[in-house]
Amino acid sequence: MTRYPPLPQSFYQQPTLELAQSLLGCLLVHETSEGITSGYIVETEAYRGALDRAAHSFNNRRTKRTEIMFHTPGHIYTYTMHRQVLLNVVSADAEIPEAVLIRALEPKDGMPLMETRRPGRKPRELTNGPGKLCQAMGIIQSHYGGHFINPPLYITEGYNPEQVETGPRIGIPNAQEAKDFPWRFWVHGNRYVSR
Repeated sequence: MTRYPPLPQSFYQQPTLELAQSLLGCLLVHETSEGITSGYIVETEAYRGALDRAAHSFNNRRTKRTEIMFHTPGHIYTYTMHRQVLLNVVSADAEIPEAVLIRALEPKDGMPLMETRRPGRKPRELTNGPGKLCQAMGIIQSHYGGHFINPPLYITEGYNPEQVETGPRIGIPNAQEAKDFPWRFWVHGNRYVSR
């Protein structure tokens, strides 16, 4: 039985840039046989598909990897980069391949379990990056294609941040003009933000 009620489908049916901001403060939850881990989303990045050189789906590129981005909003898009899994929320309407990357979390439930998955890390370093948070939460590539309204991996209500910052996304130096788009959002002053 789930400890929290997942957010409804209607939550995901907002424009990608708005969803990226609305996700801040929401609680990401993963229920496993080892236990529950959760964390408040404190940093996101929006990727706007066809018109965004930084997106995997730029120019509507449709591959086995990007296929889920063409589905309805709220689906889970995982991919592997540098042997780390990264977690995204599919956004925009079906056939418009956009997504929001979950970049950082503030841990809530299951910190001891996170510490066993990321041994020897300081608390701040458990979830202050997109690959780190997936490792700490036990999120793996096979979550691809699921939906955030259905446990075991889902998003529920959290809190409303008092102040949200915005700036360029991280780690996309070859994206030409897109590298400067102010499509990264984070909770002002939160120590778990990646940088």
